[in-house]
Amino acid sequence: MSPTIRALATCGALALAVTACSSADDGADGGSSSGSGSAAVATQAAPTGAVTETVDVAATDTTCVAAKTALPAGVVDFTLKNGGKEPTWLYLYRADKTVVGERANIAPGATGNLVVELPAGNYQIACKPNHEGDGIRQDITVSGELAAQTDPRVTRAVDEYRAYVATQVDESVAKTEDFVAAVKKGDVKKAKDLYAPSRVGWERIEPVAEAFGDIDPKVDLREADLEEGQKWTGWHRLEKALWKAPETVKKEAGYGDVLLKDLDDLKKRLPTAEITASSMANGAKELLDEVATGKVTGEEEAFSHTDLWDFKANVDGAFKVYQLLTPIVMEKNPALVTTLDTEFADLNALLARYEKGDGFVSYTELSKEQVKELADAVNALAEPLSGLAAVAAG
Repeated sequence: MSPTIRALATCGALALAVTACSSADDGADGGSSSGSGSAAVATQAAPTGAVTETVDVAATDTTCVAAKTALPAGVVDFTLKNGGKEPTWLYLYRADKTVVGERANIAPGATGNLVVELPAGNYQIACKPNHEGDGIRQDITVSGELAAQTDPRVTRAVDEYRAYVATQVDESVAKTEDFVAAVKKGDVKKAKDLYAPSRVGWERIEPVAEAFGDIDPKVDLREADLEEGQKWTGWHRLEKALWKAPETVKKEAGYGDVLLKDLDDLKKRLPTAEITASSMANGAKELLDEVATGKVTGEEEAFSHTDLWDFKANVDGAFKVYQLLTPIVMEKNPALVTTLDTEFADLNALLARYEKGDGFVSYTELSKEQVKELADAVNALAEPLSGLAAVAAG
């Protein structure tokens, strides 16, 4: 689930979440990787020749102004400076409301970059203080032709990632079918055992699914994110029934069919997903943001406390993108490869401490010190990962 205002509320409630929430973008968008939460200007520069257009975006709590609104087709670096008093999220939407890319949790006074490859078309940029509502939007028009992609490594990476996404969705559908079958039978123990595994494929590729806009709220909306009058469906509704009111599980079984229908809808739409090297890299960073604002804080799985399953799946999805783009990055920025290799290995080694059987211990078994250690490791990886899109796009 995308970061929400609840993540910010958690930051105010728990000292450990200052680290976790700042990790979403403090390193990427101008803070230190230590999770101190201080605002500064990001130092990660795009390589020469990668970005064809840079657009400054001035944001406050009530305004969102792009310095340029008519752009040539190509790789665009939207550089947002948050002059407001609240953290803000930066989104870019296509005319059909699907998401091109996002940059989460840009702190007051900080600068955040969103690097995207844009073909001709109409778009909207949106600043969302506290990630609320539709945000403050401005129209963007892109004209001209994209330069032909001549690097076979990029084409191969995109093709392999498409195949990976399709495989993960297939696996998630298959495991969710088993999960829903257990729910329908009223087999609470089996359904509980199958719940977390059914979500792994989804969590690995969630940025692709989120790009469609309407699917994510249907399948992955948390109870705390419900808006007035909104119907609650998806995994987390069934999660609550299983862990909080198991006697109602059979009555909730119809929501399992709805969940499968929505996942099937995602599967059918996957061939239309626009995937580029920069969108892959942005998606990898979004997955780390997901960890920072939901999983490491224990908010994602409020009833089952299976957050570490989701945590690992997010990291796996980000690592897959990095793996596919490594040949390109190695040529342009070998130091970044060295850093990311180290930080991914360190984070995975830390997660391995909490493995139990085929999964992980409950989030409730973690101490505040252990959560902070995990959050610090996410910080350390998120900062260099934020530079991947600019390198890959070049």
